[in-house]
Amino acid sequence: MSSPPPRFPPYPIRGVRVLHQKQNCAPQFALIVVDFEPAEAEGVAFEVAEGLTVEYEPADELPHFFAAAAAGIQEHLSLPEHGVVAAARVVLRQARADTFGSSRPAFRIAGYLAARAALARTVRAESCETQL
Repeated sequence: MSSPPPRFPPYPIRGVRVLHQKQNCAPQFALIVVDFEPAEAEGVAFEVAEGLTVEYEPADELPHFFAAAAAGIQEHLSLPEHGVVAAARVVLRQARADTFGSSRPAFRIAGYLAARAALARTVRAESCETQL
């Protein structure tokens, strides 16, 4: 009988900073800093930190950018090859957008990369524990 897959994150992972930037004929830019915290329920609960301000016009695009980041996080954490069950509260602490490169796809990629970085932190921590 096999044990259920581990839940992610196993502990709080704070300050995951991702800068997604491509400079070409279709530039992309998104900067996010997120915290991953264990949650009771399975899935990813994404929220924007109270008082977060981002200088960007038009400002009504920002919620769409944040939703795209959440989708990228969810997408990466749901990949079966990680062998984990997502049970995470993700808090967007900082964000930066650029008029000439920020878009929903750029923020989706940043979210995806943030989830990858958070998973990598747990793998490194577990690797260090097994070596002790």
